[in-house]
Amino acid sequence: MREIYAGMPWWVKWIAVPVIAIFVFGGLIASVVGFVISLLFKALVFVVVVGGLIFVVRKFTSSSSSRGDW
Repeated sequence: MREIYAGMPWWVKWIAVPVIAIFVFGGLIASVVGFVISLLFKALVFVVVVGGLIFVVRKFTSSSSSRGDW
């Protein structure tokens, strides 16, 4: 197999084979990339929501503790 592939012209190795691979596996590649982007977006939303919750809890606990001092 290596001898056959090595005997091919450069354009077959560097243009035709990747184009065929993208054509055959394009749907799989797109679904994997979409899944990864969706996962990263969900992780970002999770971090923002948890950060906002921590901010709100600290804000209310600091204001309630200052009220207790009065």
